Amino acid sequence: CFLTGAAKLVVVIAIFLLTFYVISQVFEIKMDANLGHIFGNVVSKILFSFLLKATKPPRYKCGISKACPEKHFAFKMSSGAANVVGPKICVEDNVLMSGVKNNVGRGINVALVNGKTGEPLDTKFFDMWGGDVAPFIEFLKSIQDGTIVLMATYDDGATKLNEEARKLIAELGSTSITNLGFRDNWVFCGGKGIKTKSPFEQHIKNNKDTNKYEGWPEVVEMEGCIPQKQD
Repeated sequence: CFLTGAAKLVVVIAIFLLTFYVISQVFEIKMDANLGHIFGNVVSKILFSFLLKATKPPRYKCGISKACPEKHFAFKMSSGAANVVGPKICVEDNVLMSGVKNNVGRGINVALVNGKTGEPLDTKFFDMWGGDVAPFIEFLKSIQDGTIVLMATYDDGATKLNEEARKLIAELGSTSITNLGFRDNWVFCGGKGIKTKSPFEQHIKNNKDTNKYEGWPEVVEMEGCIPQKQD
């Protein structure tokens, strides 16, 4: 695609130069050295600008590696880094949660998105180390069918999780939630009313022998295309 575009530009410039040369000969126009130098610079700058744009890789929504097909929502997310850098959740080029937005916190960070329109509905975080799991359970129960649910851990997202909370998250399509442990890093994208297990999940165990940070595993990242809910 790039070669075709570049070749077309070269042909256009060549035709332009040839036309200019023919006209100058027919009308006996003499081009002095300064005018020729200026003309050459202009052509060079045009060509350089085109090549720079042609070689620049395209940017897709949320910075994912490739464009999503029609009727899909682009998303990219990452867990927190130790207890220093918060998680980040982006859907359809809209950063829903991040440290910069100052709406993330220790525990499990949750973003809700309308499954039909891709519009954000809510963002919350629940402290699973020093907090109470009851508000988290009530929140999970209140999620409406057809809602896209994105979750990311920060610091520790498992200590206060009980069987009821884990079951509710599993019903959203998670398979790793049953094994989520102290200071594990985990990101997940599922949905309320999902009929199968979600393919969008990453989980790294807290292991002192393999941890990237002292006491915490490395950050987990995930991107993909969420199918739009159909009526």
